Amino acid sequence: MTRRLSHVIAFDDFAFDRAHRGAVSIVGAVYSNLRLDGVLCGEVQRDGSDSAEAIEQLVRGSRFFEHNHMIMLQGIALAGFNVVDIHALSEALEMPVLVVARKEPNMARIREALLTKVEGGEAKWALIEKAGPMEPVADVFVQRAGLSAVEAAHVIGHFTTQSVIPVPLRTAHIIASGVSTGETRGRV
Repeated sequence: MTRRLSHVIAFDDFAFDRAHRGAVSIVGAVYSNLRLDGVLCGEVQRDGSDSAEAIEQLVRGSRFFEHNHMIMLQGIALAGFNVVDIHALSEALEMPVLVVARKEPNMARIREALLTKVEGGEAKWALIEKAGPMEPVADVFVQRAGLSAVEAAHVIGHFTTQSVIPVPLRTAHIIASGVSTGETRGRV
């Protein structure tokens, strides 16, 4: 029997110009089953190291915290290479964190970029390694903290209705893309 994980907050970042430095907005789509219940907005630093703390503060400070069961992320990094420490976030909020990617990332290229082009890249790479390898679940790839592979598959199945990406993540992406560029772009 799997835990009830029907209340989730899914996060994505706003689009930003390659030359941009500083704060990048993030959005959290708050879901109760398949019903959008709210939106959270905050900021993280481009290529920074504050993503887990920023998400924790947004969630903990919201009226949704008491009933929330899980955090979902579209990829393990926000705002470029602001890598989320999913295990620290899961522990701090006392709830699972599920990272979802449409396709398996090229980890060798990510490692090379982090180690050669990003300040603090070694620490960021260590967080990615700590999160564990991307695992195929349903038609996506995941990293997880605080939940089993069976629970991850159940959650993805529950929240996936018209795409391989769970609805809360699709909604966060649509909001972030639409608000930041004036129109939704890319695959959702």
